[in-house]
Amino acid sequence: MYNFLKKIFKSTKKLTLKERSFLNIYNNTEVSKIFDAISNFNETSEIRYVGGCVRKILNHEEVDDIDLAVNLNPDEVKECLKLNSIKFFETGIKHGTITANLGLKNFEITSLREDVDTDGRHAKVKYTKEWQQDSLRRDFTINSIYADKQGNLFDPNGGTKHLEEGRVKFIGDPNKRIQEDYLRILRYIRFFLSYSKQSHELSLQKSIKQNIAGIVNLSKERLISELKKIILSKNFFKISKDSFSMEILETIFPQLVNLNNLGKLNEYSKSLLKRKSFVFLISYLIIDETDNTNYFLFKYNFSNENKKRIKFLFDNYNLFSEKDYFNKKNLQRIYYFNDKSYVIDLLDLKILNSKVAPKKIIELKKYFEKFEKPIFPLKAKDLLDQYNAKEGKDFGQKIKLIENIWLNNSFKLSKKEIDEVFKN
Repeated sequence: MYNFLKKIFKSTKKLTLKERSFLNIYNNTEVSKIFDAISNFNETSEIRYVGGCVRKILNHEEVDDIDLAVNLNPDEVKECLKLNSIKFFETGIKHGTITANLGLKNFEITSLREDVDTDGRHAKVKYTKEWQQDSLRRDFTINSIYADKQGNLFDPNGGTKHLEEGRVKFIGDPNKRIQEDYLRILRYIRFFLSYSKQSHELSLQKSIKQNIAGIVNLSKERLISELKKIILSKNFFKISKDSFSMEILETIFPQLVNLNNLGKLNEYSKSLLKRKSFVFLISYLIIDETDNTNYFLFKYNFSNENKKRIKFLFDNYNLFSEKDYFNKKNLQRIYYFNDKSYVIDLLDLKILNSKVAPKKIIELKKYFEKFEKPIFPLKAKDLLDQYNAKEGKDFGQKIKLIENIWLNNSFKLSKKEIDEVFKN
């Protein structure tokens, strides 16, 4: 056993960076259990990494999701997982995807397939054993690279070379590929911003413009999901220097009225924006003095909490010009009735709407980042006893009045002030 382990240790020293990266995933995640289960299922069963995780390893990026491809059909995959006591979900089984769950991590396992019929949104599939055939139904060459657990690549469409060259190329005819699923227009923009070192091919620009009307066939959920990926991508700010990508995004999402402002941000604001959440970024891109924000929220489906956050920013944005809006006392009041993150968002929105980094607002932000929300110091029961009062509407109004005095006095309150309220 010792000699066996020693041999493995020596061999890993000779591995390339790429091979070590794949081996690290295998050794340090639960994916090894899936590889072992599939590989041992029968004499011909194979499993490989595919898509984003392969692309990211080759591009020296951090890997978050791990997608797998297998030459088994979904029923065989389910049987294999059951035999190895691996939990799974069938949420994507219609398209050949089983989601395995190990610990806190999900792994998507997709059977090799061909798309035999498409309508611009969905595809009817036929399962295959051929890796080459599966690769041809994928969208871009850089997404059709497969790797085994040792990092040996199967790259039938030249995706590795295109990744190195910074070229985002459709597999086959772009018109046909876009018409199979119009979401590929947005996916192209995302991958172009993330990986391209070249200009947009004129023929591809023409294909996208000719087919952009097909976007109406897509569900609002898929559109927002893809927009989120674009906005949160590390190179999203490149869009301010890419007129074509800007034009396409504005055509599909005309409510992004502040998209052009990304190119006008100072370095402080750019750094700030890169650390913010998707909900804040969307708010920044859609909020203006018009009803644009309300229309966007009507058109696209957000959770109640996210709607609340966006509406909060919109409603307060229209008060920014008021003389004393951005003073400590007013913001303390806002903080008391909301969450700290809401006040920080307000301050960040003000910073982003300033031509230069405003020192006063930045200092206020530092203050509220450390400031903890005070707790109203009085209890109704104590006041009822102390002032021989009775519960009811009048008592409730007096409590509210005292609370307002406390808020307006920066969370300070004297007994004299309380006495004055209960004397009336």
